[in-house]
Amino acid sequence: MPFTFKRFHIDDTRCGMPVSTDGVLLGAWAPLTQAKTILDLGAGSGLLSLMAAQRSNANITAVELDPQAALDCLSNFSASPWAARLSLVCCDIQSYCLHQTQQFDHIICNPPYFANGPQSSISARATARHTDSLSFDTLLLSIKQLLATNGSASLILPSESVAELEAKLASHQLLLRHKLLAASVEGKTPNRQILLLTHLSGNDAEPEIIEQLTIRQKNGQYSDQFIQLSQDFYLKL
Repeated sequence: MPFTFKRFHIDDTRCGMPVSTDGVLLGAWAPLTQAKTILDLGAGSGLLSLMAAQRSNANITAVELDPQAALDCLSNFSASPWAARLSLVCCDIQSYCLHQTQQFDHIICNPPYFANGPQSSISARATARHTDSLSFDTLLLSIKQLLATNGSASLILPSESVAELEAKLASHQLLLRHKLLAASVEGKTPNRQILLLTHLSGNDAEPEIIEQLTIRQKNGQYSDQFIQLSQDFYLKL
């Protein structure tokens, strides 16, 4: 369903995954404002790229596997105020890494996360949601290769998938620096986590930062925390 934000419009008619609170949360939270180059892995409709363009002066490259989603993404880029800073590559991440020498100040990704369970009969939705199309090992290997020495990467995952990804970080020479635990409703257990990753380095003694955020109050209204984070994007905030 098409979705209009304060400064751009998203048409996601041909995308496997529509605009979601997960994407908005990640795009609003990621510490990318000072980045000069940003990579959006698995861009879908281009939501994260457009949010990054609004929040920074960076040149942004989006990589999207599905040709139909790529058509939406390209159309959304072209209609935005930042078209000159946005580019799209339609291919899988492995192929992109094979021919890519540039490294990026920030990498942002809302990756597939279901390793098991039933898949949607709609192939684009299944690809967007299941790790068959992008395993955590492949994702982390790509981040290691494409992330600049002092860069950072932001990912959002369901809480139940985080331990699996965290267990693989050391083997890819990556470190978890910051974690945001997001609960959908006040009083509920956090069901989403945003992870900020960097390369392992000689200054890895700093403790991991953990924060918490509630998206909605018990009465269904957005929390003050979430409003402050996302008010530059949602029309009604």
